[in-house]
Amino acid sequence: MLTPSLAVLLGLILLVWSADRFVDGASATARHLGMPPLLIGMVVVGFGTSAPEIVVSVLASLQGNPGLALGNAYGSNITNIALILGITALIGPIAVHSQVLRKELPLLTAVTAVAAWQVWDGEITRWEAVILLLLFVGIMGWSIRQGMRKGPDPWADDLTKELKSHPMPLGRALAWLGVGLILLVASSRILVWGAVDIAHGLGVSDLIIGLTVVAVGTSLPELASSVAAARKGEHDMALGNILGSNLFNTLAVVGLAGVIAPIAPGPEVFSRDMLVMAGLTLSLFLFGYGFRGPGRINRIEGGLLLAVYVIYTGYLISIALGGTAPAAIPGP
Repeated sequence: MLTPSLAVLLGLILLVWSADRFVDGASATARHLGMPPLLIGMVVVGFGTSAPEIVVSVLASLQGNPGLALGNAYGSNITNIALILGITALIGPIAVHSQVLRKELPLLTAVTAVAAWQVWDGEITRWEAVILLLLFVGIMGWSIRQGMRKGPDPWADDLTKELKSHPMPLGRALAWLGVGLILLVASSRILVWGAVDIAHGLGVSDLIIGLTVVAVGTSLPELASSVAAARKGEHDMALGNILGSNLFNTLAVVGLAGVIAPIAPGPEVFSRDMLVMAGLTLSLFLFGYGFRGPGRINRIEGGLLLAVYVIYTGYLISIALGGTAPAAIPGP
């Protein structure tokens, strides 16, 4: 058990470091190429912070571990909202001024409903995975058009300040982009191998490992960037990191994994994990949308999100240590 445990630890450390280098290199390269800040935030940073989830889930699917792939995607969404936004809101209430983000909140809620419908019947087929990828392309295209049509946006202003505070020559940016990408793949392979081996050794499912250890590890880039943004008062950027990542996870990560190999989630995925993810997404929409003005996630709401994460994770750990899950809601 020692070697797989070290593999997971090493994989997570390399994964977080390489994802950070990848995002920095990609953002600086895009800036040198003249890409607008809002586009960098939506596409480059959004993809970069979700790169660990994408690579880990794709590799898990290729190696015949679809439970790990699905657990990683959904577990990362739960971690992003409950743990990361919970901690971020406790540091300082998150005010949502960006019109682009306010439009993405109901979109994420609708996408989560689609994901729940797909999981309900106990199978994500290749065609359903293709639908997720098409939805992802359509939503990204629409969001980019909406963002570029408007005038100045608070999220774009936050991104501009962040990019200017970390100038990087083009040569170094390309080097970090390449190094980050190579290490992302290598560290993900190490992490998947270690996680699967630990799951088999402890007699727990790949899904549980994906929902806990792997999900937290692949969400660390979002945690670092959101907390840093909150400390600087860049609230829209903190929320933008989470919304972009969750859209990528629900549509692109699950879509790519499902295209590689159909996923057959057990009934507990719907009755336990999907309901928690959907409830958190709905609460984020209600907290952050701001029906009568700018949205706001205050410290009390942040504390509630964090409490949900602690209870949910504690329950998963109790299952892994030998507890029993409640009867699942049957599919149709």
